[in-house]
Amino acid sequence: MLGVVLVVVLLVVAVAGPVLAGDPFRLDIDHGLSQLGAPLPPSSSAPLGTDQLGRDVWARLATGSATSLWIAALATALALAIGVLVGVAAGYSGGHVDNALMRLVDLALSFPFLLLAILFAALLRETDLSTTNAPVIIPLGVIGWTTMARVLRAKVLGLARSEHVLAARALGASPVRIVMRHLLPNLVGVIAVVAAFGFAQNLLAESVLSYLGLGPPPPAPTWGRMLFEGRAYYRTAPWLVIAPGVAVVLAVAAFNLLGEGLRQMFDPKQPRWGALR
Repeated sequence: MLGVVLVVVLLVVAVAGPVLAGDPFRLDIDHGLSQLGAPLPPSSSAPLGTDQLGRDVWARLATGSATSLWIAALATALALAIGVLVGVAAGYSGGHVDNALMRLVDLALSFPFLLLAILFAALLRETDLSTTNAPVIIPLGVIGWTTMARVLRAKVLGLARSEHVLAARALGASPVRIVMRHLLPNLVGVIAVVAAFGFAQNLLAESVLSYLGLGPPPPAPTWGRMLFEGRAYYRTAPWLVIAPGVAVVLAVAAFNLLGEGLRQMFDPKQPRWGALR
């Protein structure tokens, strides 16, 4: 329930925040900075203070939430599409097809996720896609499907030997019909769980890429870029790193909690975390 509440709050901020928070690009040097040109601390006019250019941190944080959530959603959808296709094909086909696809998954998992994402994002930055969010979405989606494929393949292996699937085969149902009518409806719970955990992973990865300068192109505000821009002021203006840092932590925790709650709901036989302590 805590995960659901946090996710709802994030969605409300992402949808309504940019409208209610104001202009995140407005430079207010006269009123947004101190007499010495330093960022202003939180106040009634700027709830989270201002940054080094006099911009409202709350407005940038709210607008950045929409950007980060949208990128994570598209990357998760791409990873899920590839993961479902590979996982179902491997689990249902078995034999040489299963072995070949799982060796591909093992090969992809042998490389660190973030290092591959940084490499591909940097390469895509040199193409015509550099002015879009594609250099962030494509690497996260193309690299993040492996765990999803492995989890779904394990589930399909069990379903492929169930009585209703064997009966459908005996009646002459085609593989496509069996997958669409007998396998995918029984994978909804697993897909929801891996999507929630994948969303959390992509949120964190997008923040890392933005911090390294490989995120959405400027001037779009993102939580990772806000952390990067505020790193030089962490002593004199700590709110510049605290606000986006807390936002990243809460967002990742929210979707991890949501994924754990969905896992317990769809698979109640699994023990709760509290019971394992």
